[in-house]
Order: sequence, then structure tokens, then C-alpha cells
Amino acid sequence: MISVLAQERLLGAALGTIFTGVVFFEQRKSIYNSIYQSAPQPKEPIFGWKARQEFAHVWNKSVDNTFGSLIEYLSSRG
Repeated sequence: MISVLAQERLLGAALGTIFTGVVFFEQRKSIYNSIYQSAPQPKEPIFGWKARQEFAHVWNKSVDNTFGSLIEYLSSRG
């Protein structure tokens, strides 16, 4: 059986750890919110709609070329 003194120490350590964690994450959230509010937010995307569509097409094509044979092999085993 654990002594009362050891139980109190364990409870104090647990509560202290929880309290420190809450304070730490609240401070971190406050810092990130202040940075987010002070930084200018971009209103327009860096690339236009056409450039994004072209990039997505090239990306999908490269993924298909890279993993196409693997997907066919795994599909045939199905």
C-alpha cells in the first residue's frame, strides 16, 4: 500500500504537470494568435487560376507516371 505522503506527492506532481501544460499551451496559442493578427493576410493567390490548374495537371500526370505500374500490379492481385 502506498503511503499518504507518497499519494500527496504523486497528486501534486500530476496536478502541477497538468497546470504547467495548460499554461504553456495557452501562452503558445496567445503568441500564435498575436502573430497571425499582426501579419498581413494575402488577399490574392500568388499564382492565377490557370497556373494552378496547369500545375495540378502536371502533378497528377507525374504521380500517374510514377505510381501507375504499382497501382496496376496491386489492382491485378485484388
